[in-house]
Amino acid sequence: MKRHILSTITLSLMAAFAHAGGHEGHEHASTMASGVDKQYIDNSVRVQDDFFQHLNGEWLRTTEIPADKSSWGSFAKLRDDTLFQLRDLIQGLQGQKGLKGDDAKIATLYASYMDEAKLEKLGAKPLAGELSAIRGLKDKKGIPGLIAHFNKTGVPAPFGVFVSQDARDSTQYAAHMGQSGLGLPDRDYYLKKEDEKTAAILAKYEQHVAKILGLAGNTDGAEKAKAIVALETELAKVQWSRVDNRDPVKRYNKMEISKLADIAPGFDWNAALGATGIAAKTKTVIVSQPSYMTEFAKLVQSTPLETWKAYFEWQLLRDASPYLSKDFDDANFAFYGTVLTGVTEQQPRWKRGVGVVEGAIGEGMGKLYVAKYFPAERKARMEELVKNLLVAYKQSIDSIDWMGPETKKQAQEKLAKFTPKIGYPNKWRDYSKLSFKEGDLIGNLGRATEFAYNRNLDKLGKPIDKDEWGMTPQTINAYYRPTANEIVFPAAILQPPFFDMNADDAVNYGAIGAVIGHEISHGFDDSGSQYDGDGNLRDWWTKEDREKFKVKADAMVKQYSSYEPVPGYNINGKLTLGENIADNSGLAIAYKAYKISLGGKASPVIDGLTGEQRVFMGFGQVWRTKMRDQQAIVQIKTDPHSAGRFRANGTVVNQPAFYEAFDVKEGDKMYVKPEDRIIIW
Repeated sequence: MKRHILSTITLSLMAAFAHAGGHEGHEHASTMASGVDKQYIDNSVRVQDDFFQHLNGEWLRTTEIPADKSSWGSFAKLRDDTLFQLRDLIQGLQGQKGLKGDDAKIATLYASYMDEAKLEKLGAKPLAGELSAIRGLKDKKGIPGLIAHFNKTGVPAPFGVFVSQDARDSTQYAAHMGQSGLGLPDRDYYLKKEDEKTAAILAKYEQHVAKILGLAGNTDGAEKAKAIVALETELAKVQWSRVDNRDPVKRYNKMEISKLADIAPGFDWNAALGATGIAAKTKTVIVSQPSYMTEFAKLVQSTPLETWKAYFEWQLLRDASPYLSKDFDDANFAFYGTVLTGVTEQQPRWKRGVGVVEGAIGEGMGKLYVAKYFPAERKARMEELVKNLLVAYKQSIDSIDWMGPETKKQAQEKLAKFTPKIGYPNKWRDYSKLSFKEGDLIGNLGRATEFAYNRNLDKLGKPIDKDEWGMTPQTINAYYRPTANEIVFPAAILQPPFFDMNADDAVNYGAIGAVIGHEISHGFDDSGSQYDGDGNLRDWWTKEDREKFKVKADAMVKQYSSYEPVPGYNINGKLTLGENIADNSGLAIAYKAYKISLGGKASPVIDGLTGEQRVFMGFGQVWRTKMRDQQAIVQIKTDPHSAGRFRANGTVVNQPAFYEAFDVKEGDKMYVKPEDRIIIW
């Protein structure tokens, strides 16, 4: 039913500031703000002992996480501010007559979500047809077709299919298939029985499944819930871990659809992929986790039909619950909000409604957002800034001592082929084939998902759409896409608190510059470095250079694995490796770019802080975050990003310039011996 925006490759931020290589602003430093939030500094903690705590200590002490949030910080606040802007745009449409096109669709969808009285009357009736089809399955021959249907309508299923670029031939689209279908965030929640917290969540999850089934009219919900959790546990056992899924070579397993039965016999793959529409457009599919498909096919045979029917009913209800009557919505929040992430209060309905519109017709909203809130000069200055960071990377590649001439040559070729995308797409998405009906929320969401599915499917056999974006302009984020070798910075992040037009350059280089550098460096992290400048999965490194890089990567895994955001829960250094490399590299390059911008002059001192100090403080402010323990555990198990405190402290301890800027010496808690600092760029 619901379908969210494409997953991002990384979490970051960006904006524009003075041109590197120029000197604008330095002559007037006395009139510029430092950009450092000095009111949040905790002077009881030395910067040399705990950089993050010193910089953000007062904010951490005085700030409460809002009741409707699992975490709070710079990202969350800007997202919250943006929601108000988007609401105003939507409500402005609702007051108009004769709306057409995307505007009419936005107004209709939002109104259908906000009509709580109508939803209350309907209860689970909007799902009657779907529930009937599931409950009416006579034998397992109907399972392949049902999974295909779930893929089209966005309901979770044991595997998913989609279309994306072929990693071995980035000039072509290819069909992909991968594992899915768990109701909890990660396989660890089912398998780590010795972990008291996750074991307790699993028990409450079973109770939640039973409750939702009961609301849908099942008198044997508890019995079915027990069987569903047992089945999901079996699926979890054979799924690949998130660390394994980070390896693009392991994930690339292209095969003929007709040969799928060879690796996973007993399941009608031809029927499944035929019903998805994939088989009519291509003879091949890239299977991300072949061993999972093998075991899944066995589970289809060994698991009773009644259990599968209960499982599919649960997945349908799980997906739809937030969009049904209050009893379903409240029960869904009680588990996925409170139990899983510690949130005690639902977001206001209008905020959730804005999210629904964004998920269904995001670029339609983006067009309105850009027209009102994104001045053209921001885009122009951001383009210039990205060029400056690319120049700093070019110089860094030439100077690093762990990469040989042959690899450096190809690294420069890849860097030269980077495609930046700033603010919003050159070509807006066409929603003319998408329609919504008044008062039909579930139907509207289903139509939105099928529209997105069909649009994705239609790419097969066509040229690559180089104008396509994987995020909307109003998204507070950024990403690097390796198969396109592109870095993308949506409009909404190009504003305070991440870019301050009234601040001196230094803090902006540390904040936004480091994030731009972060995205660029994803092209050279442990995963992205396996793609060449054309986006093809190809090993372009010499064996010796790859081994040198691996030594540094292994050291970084060890460093971050020692951090413990929640007692008993350490960061997974292997899962977070790519993002940690990007943080470290991005800050190093941003610092170099700032030094270039000074043109050989000394940095201005503002508020008693040198420019060099403010670069690092600008970076540290970006990761100002508080998070509930429950959400921190979810992050540790599922998120490739480290917790904010460790993104800040873990990065600066590897930067030689940090030691110079703050006179960090042996004996200080932030001190790491020079030979133990992990320097990549």
